[in-house]
Parts: sequence; structure tokens; C-alpha cells
Amino acid sequence: MSGALNGIRVLDTSTVIAGPFGAALLGDFGADVIKVEMPGKGDSGRNMGPLYEGKSLRWATFARNKKSITLDLRKEEGKNIFLKLVEKSDIIIENFRTGTFDKWGLDYETLKKANPKIIVIRVTGYGQTGPNAHLAGFGTPATAFSGLTYMTGYPDRPPVNPPISLCDYLAGLYSAYAAMVCIYHRDMNNGAGQEVDLSLYESIFRMLEGAVALYDKTGKNTERRPSISGSASPSGTFKSKDGKWVVLVCSTDRTFEYFAKGIGRSDLLEDNRFNTNGARVKNNKLVEEIVIDWMSKNDYKEIKSILDEAGAPVSLVYGMEDIFEDPHYAAREDIIQVEHPDFGTLKMPGIVPKLSATPGEIKWIGPEMGAHNQEIYQEMLGLDAAEMDALKEKGII
Repeated sequence: MSGALNGIRVLDTSTVIAGPFGAALLGDFGADVIKVEMPGKGDSGRNMGPLYEGKSLRWATFARNKKSITLDLRKEEGKNIFLKLVEKSDIIIENFRTGTFDKWGLDYETLKKANPKIIVIRVTGYGQTGPNAHLAGFGTPATAFSGLTYMTGYPDRPPVNPPISLCDYLAGLYSAYAAMVCIYHRDMNNGAGQEVDLSLYESIFRMLEGAVALYDKTGKNTERRPSISGSASPSGTFKSKDGKWVVLVCSTDRTFEYFAKGIGRSDLLEDNRFNTNGARVKNNKLVEEIVIDWMSKNDYKEIKSILDEAGAPVSLVYGMEDIFEDPHYAAREDIIQVEHPDFGTLKMPGIVPKLSATPGEIKWIGPEMGAHNQEIYQEMLGLDAAEMDALKEKGII
């Protein structure tokens, strides 16, 4: 392996999205990620939609740059083999229900005895403590619990959840971030590892600081709205003359100045109803009428050209067709085409972020279940062929 994280070994025992996504981010930058899967079953992500010809399109990305081994952690022999892997690793990522690892005899004290430097990242729906700690954790209920669903949508319609499992992916980001924080602390201080307690709902709740402060000081909920209107004006989605949906946000007085001058309405800057963000928020309906009127008289290309030149932030609401055709996405290598044994080729998101000296790399896509059993068990742990056969017969691997 090569990359910024070359030399870091991760045991990814997690399933589906949050934990696997965090492990994949580490793998993108060279960490040696060993995906530990239940024999015969594997990660549920292998069967997660969307499907193409009966096979998951997401697995190739979920498990890219990972080595897959099969191992039943519930059985004593499986646990002992896992502890041997722990001795040679830096990070464990697990997202079983709170207490599951402990029940299997893989509590933190046991893991720490195997390797005092080990960092254990536990991702659950509600965390390791508190009255909800024992509950199953899934992205959509956790998003509702976080407070985000309450404030998303239109006030006259039911609350809306994100169309992707946002809190799972955010928790994955936090897990990768936590791994790096713990690695830094371990290597710069006393050399000891530690546990990370990460919940799905907190990955979103941490970002709701405005809503928290507002309720604290006024007792008011942040109610449903389709944009960030209420804190900035204009802010929203508007329709162009040629029927395109366009997002415009002027979150500062300077950007509103650029917008007003761009559309030939410098007079708005002298009007006390519009010359500060606070005033515009109070008169948001009037502001929106001005934006709607101007947008409705111009095609999207004209809108984009005028406001880009003026310096006002605007974008077409992109669908995948727009993304696949956009030259900026292409220039940034945001979409990468890889070889796929079943589909011929497959496109997937590229590496984020871009590093100048140690850029990330997609070395291989999600492997077949147990594809690296021989490499890990024989070459790393030193098991011989007879021992491997015996473990297979017992269903340990």
C-alpha cells in the first residue's frame, strides 16, 4: 500500500453505511483496511440497492481499497483469531448494537490487553450511554431524533427526511476524523489507544448550533422551511424563464450588493427595506418577488452568466445528468471509471479531498467475500493450509 496513511491498519468489522464509509475514506488514502465479514453472509451492504442485474451497484464503492476476510467473531476460535489481528492493527471500527462486542468477549479491556495502542471506534444509533443506548440505530430514525427532519420541508406539508442516509455518511466522516485525532494523540503522547463513542444522531445534531442557540434564548423552534430563509435573504430555489430550477443565496450584504447591481437594481441598496440582511429577512416576501420577477424573464444560461460575472452565488439544481456532463466535475476527477468484473466498467465518486503530496487512490473495488483470506490468515498470521481447512469446516472463516 502507499499513500498518506501507509502503515496504518484498520479492522473494519462494521456493516452497511456509517462504519464502512469511514473505513473507506481511510482506505482511499492508503490505510490497510481489512474488512471482517460473517462467513456465508457477509456485509449487508453487498445486497443494498440500487441493484443492476441483481447485484449491488454500491458495494464496489462501499468496500473499495479493502481486503475482505471471513471470520465468525461469535465463536471462541474466531475471537482468538481476531485478537491476533488486533495485535497487528491500529484501529477497529464496529457498529453493532451497544454491548454486542462485550457479549462476544471483545470488550475494550480485552482488546487493550491484546494491543494497548488499539483505537476502537464504536458507531451506534444513540451512543454507548444514556437511556437510548440499547436501541437499534438506523439512519432515518436517527435523523428524525437529531432535530433535522423537524425543520426540513414546507410548513404546510409533512416533515421530510433527506433522500440519502445523511447521518450515516456524516457519522462515517466523524469516524475517520476521530481515527486521525486518536492516532495523533497516541503517536504524539503516551502511545496508548482509546475508545471513540460516536452516535448517528449526534453527527447531525452537532451542525444545528443555530437552532440550539435560538431555542435557548427565545424558546422558539426552527420550523420547517425549504431553504435557509429566515437567516438570509434572498435564499431559495427559483424558476428561470426556460423552466430550470436555480438556487440563489445572498447570505451577506456584500453578496446582495453584487446581486442587485448584476440585475440592474442598484436602487435596492438605498432602500431601508433591503439594504441590510436583517431588513431583507423582515421583508423576505418582497425580496422574493423581485428575484422571481427577474428570474422569470431570463433563461438559466443568462442568469448564470450575469450573476457569475457580478459575483453573486447561484447554481442550477443539478441532477446526475448535469453532473455527468459538467466540465468542472470532469476537471476535478470527481467521477472515476473503474473496471468491474460483472458490469465491465462502473463509475463512482472520486477521492475527496485532494492532497498535493500524497493524493488518494482507488486501487481496487469492493472485493468478493473472503477474497483475502489466504493473504491475511496465511501470510500475516502464519496459519497453514490444514489449519485453514479446519477453520472452514467449522464455519469460523
